Amino acid sequence: MASMISTNCAQFSGLRRSSPTQSYSQHVNSHLRLVSSRRPRRSSSVVAMASSNKFFVGGNWKCNGTKESITKLVSDLNDAKLEADVDVVVAPPFVYIDQVKNSLTDRIEIAAQNSWVGKGGAFTGEIRVLFMMWRAEVTFGTWFFSVEQLKDIGCKWVVLGHSERRHVIGEDDQFIGKKAAYALSEGLGVIACIGEQLQEREAGKTFDVCFQQLKAYADAIPSWDNVVIAYEPVWAIGTGKVATPEQAQEVHAALRDWLKNSVSADVATKTRIIYGGSVNGSNCAELAKQEDIDGFLVGGASLKGPEFATIVNSVTSKKVAA
Repeated sequence: MASMISTNCAQFSGLRRSSPTQSYSQHVNSHLRLVSSRRPRRSSSVVAMASSNKFFVGGNWKCNGTKESITKLVSDLNDAKLEADVDVVVAPPFVYIDQVKNSLTDRIEIAAQNSWVGKGGAFTGEIRVLFMMWRAEVTFGTWFFSVEQLKDIGCKWVVLGHSERRHVIGEDDQFIGKKAAYALSEGLGVIACIGEQLQEREAGKTFDVCFQQLKAYADAIPSWDNVVIAYEPVWAIGTGKVATPEQAQEVHAALRDWLKNSVSADVATKTRIIYGGSVNGSNCAELAKQEDIDGFLVGGASLKGPEFATIVNSVTSKKVAA
């Protein structure tokens, strides 16, 4: 028994003790200034390396909705006219995944908001990537599900490394990398989130932070074929603030450059890098025009069917810019 507990506890080694109040006090409510980060040197050859892959738009519903409101949202999505050349994914709260899967058009795939680092077992409240074990305590709407369970209920993707998992729950880079590696090994696609907090941007550490988080994925995963990188500056998540198109492009270009230099030119070209952080129907078109922005991970605006459709269809701005 002692050895089993020791083995199981080892899987939690990437969880830091974290205070939600302290973490969220670091958000941008008291900050009005955006400070430009250090601009890394980018080789001219990378300019032509922007991804030519299919546009990708994900909707992260987080801990929002009721059966009634989600029924309405799904109905709106089913009625929406979406551009054909966009991969569209939504991540409902876990308790509504089955409802959404059974009523949503096959045009839109289902993602989970989190998964566990390995196979299921003696982890009360955690969920494997085959069946669900419900947790008695909900923390910001994010639970652990095993990859096998998520596949069993029809999920094709999982969101990992979201800032709320990092800064509220306390997951570290290496733990997130292990979760990504296991999800990929079991056939799920991974939306791999990275992003800096406001104080890190103000200190000129945007690229250092993002590269460190990206390296943890690179160290853990054998292939990038089913990985979408989501750059989400923490100071722009749920705040109404958004990076300017130029700020977002600067980071996306640097991330692609890092992939080229640290992984391979092929991975840099083929891997989609999407932007998240207060994306809405008003700003999506200008963001979509940016060379290295391959789509979006959308929060609040994804809860409004017509607005989410507008964001999906912003791919037309990408075509015009090209």
